[in-house]
Amino acid sequence: MITTPTTESTPDPKPVMRKTTQPQWQRQLRYLYLRFLRLQGTPEQLARGMASGIFSGCFPLFGFQILIGVAVATVLRGNRMMAAAATWISNPFTYVPIFAFNYQVGLWLLGGKATQAFDNLDTLKSWMDMGTEVSVRLMLGSTVVGLVAGVASYFVGLPLIQRVRSRQSGRQQRQLENPSGLENLIQPVD
Repeated sequence: MITTPTTESTPDPKPVMRKTTQPQWQRQLRYLYLRFLRLQGTPEQLARGMASGIFSGCFPLFGFQILIGVAVATVLRGNRMMAAAATWISNPFTYVPIFAFNYQVGLWLLGGKATQAFDNLDTLKSWMDMGTEVSVRLMLGSTVVGLVAGVASYFVGLPLIQRVRSRQSGRQQRQLENPSGLENLIQPVD
């Protein structure tokens, strides 16, 4: 009887996972930066979108801030994606300081005293009176702060966006003029 030697199949070694040298949050931040660079539109459109988003982010209308920002950006011919992203100026970490400041601005503009510290809220009428008073002050303050912050963000954001775009186009131009590694692949024919 002739036996053929059997070869034991050795399992393939597991693929080696390359460890990244950057922490995950840095990679995500870099990804967001690259997404920002690829936003479509002129710097003016991007700045108008950012201003629209910051304006709407100053309002205490949770869930509607993005819709308001996109609507304002559409009217102002700004970038709607930038407007949606800029509404995150108000987030769970900044709600209280922003809205407290907005309330104080509204209180200053309308005059009067601050609402008493929830001590006389035995009846529904006292609850409703306080609600209207606080809401009017907060919305007025939000409108004024939103307008100021939106206009300021346009004038601060426009030169920054222009600088980032010019650096990006300069980098692309240098890559076109001197493509690294390709000159070694092309050999002159004699």
